[in-house]
Amino acid sequence: MGDYHFVYKDVEGASTQWDDIQRKLGNLPPKPPIFKPDPFTPAEDEGSKAKDKDWIDEKTQDELDDLEDDPDVNDDRFLQEYRMKRIAEMKEVAKIVRFGSVTPISGSDFVREVSQAPEDIWVVVLLYKDGYSDCQILLQCLDELATKYPATKFVKIISTDCIQNYPDCNLPTVLVYHNGALKSNYVGVRSFGRRCTPEGVALTLCQSDPVLNDGRGKKEQSREAVLEGVRERFLEKVVAQHEDDDGSSSD
Repeated sequence: MGDYHFVYKDVEGASTQWDDIQRKLGNLPPKPPIFKPDPFTPAEDEGSKAKDKDWIDEKTQDELDDLEDDPDVNDDRFLQEYRMKRIAEMKEVAKIVRFGSVTPISGSDFVREVSQAPEDIWVVVLLYKDGYSDCQILLQCLDELATKYPATKFVKIISTDCIQNYPDCNLPTVLVYHNGALKSNYVGVRSFGRRCTPEGVALTLCQSDPVLNDGRGKKEQSREAVLEGVRERFLEKVVAQHEDDDGSSSD
């Protein structure tokens, strides 16, 4: 009969007294640690997550609107109040950025659109007439500024619709209003420098007051901050133009 060798394997982690003695003498390697699998944790249900401040902050306007009937949110007074606060803040931001172009107005619109403009809104008024090249040049500059600074209101009006018998030799004229008061006026295109550019117009408008507002900040910026922003935009434009010129010359 052949020899059969049986290897007995005890319960994992168990050790005999003999093995323990041999390990103390250094004849056997140290006993390996007992394998213990990580405890099972079921995946967290998205709907069961705590609806805290961070959870609300991640929501868009549409998602916040969808939460109107969410009982988990409505049952929590703090989160409900916080949600309403977030909606109000988002509406304020949307309210600020609402212009973005030079809007034509008539004489009958002037009081409503300019003198009675919302509080803290700067209004830039262009008095012009069709067929005058200087008016067209300045209008192009204001069109660009209106796009870059959508929280500042830009309007244009035929000069004689605004001021009866206004001299054509004074065209174009820019009036700047704030809270219903006339803050400054600029007569003639030369008021904005030897060459009328959007950057030159922006710098001139902001020499005394922070007229231009891009709507990114919640509060009105200081004149210095606005001027710094105008200078940065000007430098970015110059760099971009040089890059375009270099690309064209290399072709």
